[in-house]
Amino acid sequence: MLPPNITSIKTSSDGVWQGDNPLNFAFPLLIIQTTLVLLTSHCLAVLIKPLRQPKVIAEILGGILLGPSALGRNKEYLHLVFPSWSTPILESLASVGLLFFLFLVGLELDLSSIRQNGKSAFKIALAGITLPFLFGAGVSLFLQKAVHGENKVGYGQFIIFMGVSLSITAFPVLARILADLKLLTTQVGQTAMAAAAFNDVVAWILLALAVSLAGKGSGAESHHQSSLISIWVLISGVAFVAFMLIVVRPIMDWVARQCSSDNVLVDDVYICLTLVGVMVSGFLTDLIGIHAIFGAFVFGLTIPKGGEFAVRLMKKIQDFVSGLLLPLYFASSGLKTDVAKIRGIEAWGLLVLVISMACAGKILGTFVMALLCMIPVRESLALGVLMNTKGLVELIVLNIGREKKVLNDEMFAILVLMALFTTFMTTPMVMAIYKPFRRLTPQNQRGLERQLPPAKDSKDEFRIQACVHGPENVPSLIKLTELIRTTEKSTLKLYVMRLVELTDRSSSILMVQKTRKNGVPFINRFRQGMSHDQIVTSFEAYKQLRRVTIRHSTAISALSTMHEDIFHVAEAKRVAMIVLPFHKQWRREGEEEIDRVSHGWREVNRTVLQNAPCSVAVLVDRGFGFGSDQTVAEPAATVLKRVCIIFFGGPDDRRALDLGGRMAENPGGNVTLVRFIGQARRAATSSIAERPTSDIKRELDEAAVDDFMRKWGGSVEYEEKVMANVKDEVLKIGQSRDYELVVVGKGRFPSTIEAELADHQPENVGLGLIGNILASSDHGIFASVLVIQQHNVADINEAIV
Repeated sequence: MLPPNITSIKTSSDGVWQGDNPLNFAFPLLIIQTTLVLLTSHCLAVLIKPLRQPKVIAEILGGILLGPSALGRNKEYLHLVFPSWSTPILESLASVGLLFFLFLVGLELDLSSIRQNGKSAFKIALAGITLPFLFGAGVSLFLQKAVHGENKVGYGQFIIFMGVSLSITAFPVLARILADLKLLTTQVGQTAMAAAAFNDVVAWILLALAVSLAGKGSGAESHHQSSLISIWVLISGVAFVAFMLIVVRPIMDWVARQCSSDNVLVDDVYICLTLVGVMVSGFLTDLIGIHAIFGAFVFGLTIPKGGEFAVRLMKKIQDFVSGLLLPLYFASSGLKTDVAKIRGIEAWGLLVLVISMACAGKILGTFVMALLCMIPVRESLALGVLMNTKGLVELIVLNIGREKKVLNDEMFAILVLMALFTTFMTTPMVMAIYKPFRRLTPQNQRGLERQLPPAKDSKDEFRIQACVHGPENVPSLIKLTELIRTTEKSTLKLYVMRLVELTDRSSSILMVQKTRKNGVPFINRFRQGMSHDQIVTSFEAYKQLRRVTIRHSTAISALSTMHEDIFHVAEAKRVAMIVLPFHKQWRREGEEEIDRVSHGWREVNRTVLQNAPCSVAVLVDRGFGFGSDQTVAEPAATVLKRVCIIFFGGPDDRRALDLGGRMAENPGGNVTLVRFIGQARRAATSSIAERPTSDIKRELDEAAVDDFMRKWGGSVEYEEKVMANVKDEVLKIGQSRDYELVVVGKGRFPSTIEAELADHQPENVGLGLIGNILASSDHGIFASVLVIQQHNVADINEAIV
């Protein structure tokens, strides 16, 4: 079939039965192109995932693979799937995605982060821009002579484009890398993000300057471009930015307040108007003579970063833009990238030169300034490598340079490969240089215990690390804290850690906001306008009412590595116990409605139980805090009165008994100890070899119970039950409404009890035999359950029941 006439391209075909080839029509071909691009980029993302590379690497590689560098070398394929007449259509759709992506970049850039990180981040950013820009300007003089055709481009245009290409840092890509490497909440990560924010703003200003100077192109046309017009473009650009910041920004502040949680009226209308604002801002800068993406970027800067409005915009835009439209932009970029244009040793030598200048300028400038700011050598070097991240933002700059005919095909291909290489090297180099987190193994935990000195005044302080998934976990944790908070002997220090799952759709603004509010090293910096986080607000209000010290942090990680963040805080703060929320939550006592979080959280709990450097408690919440709608003051004022401690014996049960002692010490607590005793002494049936060990364990259990009753016998009820029909007896305790909380050790039981419970299919792996029964959703249990595991290095390698 003959190729279609470009002037008569139609949107859709009448179908193959009418004799039409769908690939000769705009919309069916666009569907095929989009499908091919998405499949290619997704497959490459899966392949490079083990290398911990950001998704942008796969998308750039996918675009290059589909272009003339690889598959496009087959001319039949290129004319069939990516014919020249379809390029404007594909690029127009990709440009819409690019416009909204730059809006998201502006939305993610919080300029106040520069001020919060002090002068050091500003100095580091300035050095990280200046030196690579100078290196780019210097190497551009050589490249203009060495690369065929570049000598026709004006020196000013080429120098600025090269300088921006080498000095830019991709803020969104950097945020993702920092989160993957668990550096986002460290001083290095916060400094890098602040410096990158400043870097991005300066780079886009320089890019706008370069675009205004480039005009309509190079060569003969550029001689007709009056310098007066360029000045008018710059003046108009400055006026546009001033208008957006002075006039539009207060309007967007008002819009954000209208869309707050207190004002849930016509927020969809405001969001729609905001999206229209993105398009209008892009049109205005295009009208001025600056690229449309600059208008979208500046409009993003006007959106307030502290409230829910920015988050809602993210949810509305990000998936569609990042998941569908941006890969199309990479594909259109890849169709312009022809690696074959880099021919001969001389051309490849130029590639090595450009990469060397980019890395040397960025890393060296950042490293030296960081050292002058008294940052240690390893952290300074890691900062330099992190600031060298390019990615998508670099690709945007290069495409604009090619569009303005400042960069020819060879120079474009060299700079695309430079961006790919510098971004790819970031993760492995940082992992080799700077390792703030150390993976724990059962073999090194005993040594770790010996290395850690006891905390100062540890006898007078009980330290707990409470992990939360969201606001729904807060009431139960506050109530548990109030229960174990003793009033006389010791103070309670609570380390609240918000666990945030890092997914492909996690945006840098959400990550940065959470870490700035709650994360290390920004602990307890609650400024006006930053207290919107419901979790922080609730715990801070509780702290004002009770004798409790509370510290906040945030872990943003993939679920497979979330335990590393938990262990890091546990070791650094030398906590006595980690409290984990169960992966199911009942709304209120006895109700069947259950909130379920991601299945992966169950594996997080299991991993923590297997490898934790201290004791662990898993809280199964059945209305323990009266639901997520409970006010802050109510759990603090309403002290829990009915607690049952189930005791079989063993280290886990003894640890549960210790915690029960703190509950009994609380004057408002009403604690009952239920002890299960064997029908006959196990020592009589034990073998001679086993008897000494059994005697020792039994003596420890007896001593623990005697000590507990001696201290708290006057305020604690005591019951003994025979170890017969254990499951039925435990179910009676859980099903009765006599107790609000049942405390039980995870436990390791005699073979007779294990045989009795063997018919019970484990539903909740990791909680032990009794904990599994009480946490089940099939038995009508009313009481909340706290399952305790005592830290015991010798037992770490045992199988989790």
